[in-house]
Amino acid sequence: MGADSSVLVAALCGAAAGALLLLLLLRGRGRGRLRAQADEGRGRRERALEHMAEAAARFREQSPGIDADLILSLSLVELAKQLGDGSLSPDWVFYTYVDKALQVTKEINCVTDYLQESESQLQQVKRQEKKGLLYGVPVSIKDSINCQGHDSTLGLWKRLNQPAAEDSLVVQVLKRQGALPFVKTNVPQGLLTFDCNNLIFGQTLNPLDHTKTPGGSSGGEAALIGSGGSVLGIGTDLGGSLRIPAAFCGICTLKSTGGRLSKRGMVSCIPGQKSAVAGIGPMAKDVDSLALCMRALLCEDMFRLDPTVPPMPFNEEVFSSSRPLRIGYYSTDFYIVQGPSMRRAVLETKELLENAGHTLVPFKPCGTEYFISQLCLKTLFADEGATFLELFTGEPKEPSMKRFLWLFKVPRPLRLLLSWILKSIEPRLASILRTMRERSVKELWKLHCETEEYCREFTDKWSRLDLDVMLCPALGPAFQIGFPGKTSVSTSYSILYNYLDFPAGVVPVTTVTEEDEEELKNNKRYCNNLWDEAFVQAIQGAVGLPVAVQCVALPWQEELCLRFMKEVETLTQKKQRNL
Repeated sequence: MGADSSVLVAALCGAAAGALLLLLLLRGRGRGRLRAQADEGRGRRERALEHMAEAAARFREQSPGIDADLILSLSLVELAKQLGDGSLSPDWVFYTYVDKALQVTKEINCVTDYLQESESQLQQVKRQEKKGLLYGVPVSIKDSINCQGHDSTLGLWKRLNQPAAEDSLVVQVLKRQGALPFVKTNVPQGLLTFDCNNLIFGQTLNPLDHTKTPGGSSGGEAALIGSGGSVLGIGTDLGGSLRIPAAFCGICTLKSTGGRLSKRGMVSCIPGQKSAVAGIGPMAKDVDSLALCMRALLCEDMFRLDPTVPPMPFNEEVFSSSRPLRIGYYSTDFYIVQGPSMRRAVLETKELLENAGHTLVPFKPCGTEYFISQLCLKTLFADEGATFLELFTGEPKEPSMKRFLWLFKVPRPLRLLLSWILKSIEPRLASILRTMRERSVKELWKLHCETEEYCREFTDKWSRLDLDVMLCPALGPAFQIGFPGKTSVSTSYSILYNYLDFPAGVVPVTTVTEEDEEELKNNKRYCNNLWDEAFVQAIQGAVGLPVAVQCVALPWQEELCLRFMKEVETLTQKKQRNL
């Protein structure tokens, strides 16, 4: 009996060892396949860039004497006008931007794919009898927005070699308006961070300072537009993914109300999540360009192709109005420390607006601490991060993403122990560790009710003060590369308006000064915690970099938001001319 037992134990041990070895071999083989896919993806990108170079060189040879600098200097509005009246050839504009985008990406690594079919589309556009509002305009597209025949990778190896079956609806409408989607741009791995680095295409650099990140997740878009390689781009925003990179790169953007533009064909990193409302929107160097893009998108094609989009064409009367506005404002949300330049940007803009005849009303955001810790994190990751984690199954992780995913991977008993240990040292981190657990359906519905109540309180306060719009901080200046993962709660300034589902945009208004940099050394911390310290380190050494403000309106009032942004832009430019 004893001998039989020994044989059985030995057999079981042998079987277990064999199974483990087989598992390791299969995992290694799976990793090997993914690594081969990543190499293939990088090779495909290199071939795409070679196609861009060949197309641009061929055009230069056939059309010498084209003034590329003049074309690149035109705003979208000026460019569209000259394309429409025949002053500029679509060929000149298209290949000038193909060439410029190629030059730019060699420097800052922002383009991930060339939509080579845009060359044949160019010929089709030239034959159109009716010219759309974006006739002949090259447009860049964020990686996560589907373009037929091309991958939407989200920066993940496993999503390579999965070309989209059809264009996203926004891309379809752009094409019907005569636009030429011509490149796709880089994103961070998994999208849910505001850096711009992944293990397929690498790190995108800020065009204004290569030691800084361009932001994310629409970071490749912002970097390309900020460096002149695109005149118009389309990105997405779940917690600041349009607004943060626009602010970091010194350009403008608008996050629309969640349902104002169709999101069909937009790939989400947390599919099915409804608490933070994603928005899609344009990015450009000026507000008039954003308005032109919204005019083009809010058309019959948009409403017909996606019946869930309300048939609300662009309201020119609201956008062109000059009536004085009643503007709420705040310079801090009292949750995460903000730098001197962020605070100064809001207060200087407030003064400009007051001097122009607008009424500015102080506004204190409702309980940001409660919103972030009790509503935002609990609802965004109500499944304990399982859906987001699933993206990374078998996927090697970019270093900053490893830190983020650690929150979900630590076993719950250990998280609770760490939370207890950190309670008096890092109370916010302790609270987050306690928060990260799976919710029942009943708990989630209760959280939805609490979120709705929070949003009601916010809008009621807005109504009591009789506000038209809101002026508030935009995160900035650009962070050092690698720091977004160390202070992800900095998105408190932007994610609020995804939960409220308000349209929100950013406009650059100033740059970091030596005085800002000096003041940063003694900057007030709210909690003196790791995130406050990381934030201060992240924005150091930013003299001369742009700082933006955030402009917000009530849901469905994109035109009023743009009108407010235009006012801020005009007053800022007037001030700069008078300096």
